[in-house]
Amino acid sequence: MAAETDHAPVTHDVDTVLAGLRRHARQLVAEVAGPVRRVRLRSGDTVLEIEWHGAAAVEPARVPEPSAPAPRPQPMAGPTGRVEVRSPIVGTFYRAPEPGAAPFVRVGDLVRPGQVVGIVEAMKLMNEVTAERAGRVVEILDDGRPVEYDQPLVALNPV
Repeated sequence: MAAETDHAPVTHDVDTVLAGLRRHARQLVAEVAGPVRRVRLRSGDTVLEIEWHGAAAVEPARVPEPSAPAPRPQPMAGPTGRVEVRSPIVGTFYRAPEPGAAPFVRVGDLVRPGQVVGIVEAMKLMNEVTAERAGRVVEILDDGRPVEYDQPLVALNPV
């Protein structure tokens, strides 16, 4: 009689593979110089695809239990009827695209929905902050300040 062995084939469940892909994506993004807009990693049948600037993380349907994206902050009316443009992420707020450049908006400027009003740097990625509504800029957070998720950055009077 032949001796039986306990050699089960090595299998990687999807959660383990996905965790590895996420780790590689974080490492890749940290090493890249400049803004990254999209990352797509594949291991066998498992794919991890991430897109920034308003797009949610996308995981294919064949991956069980995809994680839901964090809800985007919505403009909120302050106590004076102002609309606040809030930070979509934790990081550092900048009013201009680079040092010495003109700011995206100034106090008194009219903005339209979807217009970039600043950027938040997080892990060396520049995340655009856009106005959800039209309005006149009445207040802007100081340049180079650390910000928290959902913190007001720009105040608008609706038009």
